[in-house]
Amino acid sequence: MSELDRIDRRILHILQREGRISITELGERVGLSTSPCAERIKRLERRGVILGYHARLAPVAVDKPLLVFVQITLSSKSEEVFETIKRELALMPEVMECHLVSGSFDYLVKARISAMAEYRTLLGDILQTIPVPAQSDSYVVMEEIKESSQIVVPGG
Repeated sequence: MSELDRIDRRILHILQREGRISITELGERVGLSTSPCAERIKRLERRGVILGYHARLAPVAVDKPLLVFVQITLSSKSEEVFETIKRELALMPEVMECHLVSGSFDYLVKARISAMAEYRTLLGDILQTIPVPAQSDSYVVMEEIKESSQIVVPGG
């Protein structure tokens, strides 16, 4: 982040909130003409600072109203086990996020599903991909208070 100047930070701040803003308008808001603004965006993309652009969907509109979190605790751990889990869970389209974490359990999985029957199937699929015995605890979200993919950009 130290290589980013004030204008880069402002660009990132705006793009996170308004991903469809035109380069011309973005340039005006950060004090650049269109070409230098476009070049900065391309540089941020090449450096891997900007990873992509996405549409945020209403889960109910695409028949995925249920949000579940699963904590997975492994009976034993090894690099081979971690790699297998990483590879297999990355292939499951319902799994939105999967994190190897520190603490009293090993993985935290976030998934969007259409119904509890689908969740039973998904949980079975997850547990079958794990090459060692594992325990799971599930949490079905009753109300979503806040969900964001935006990162605070200091100086943005």
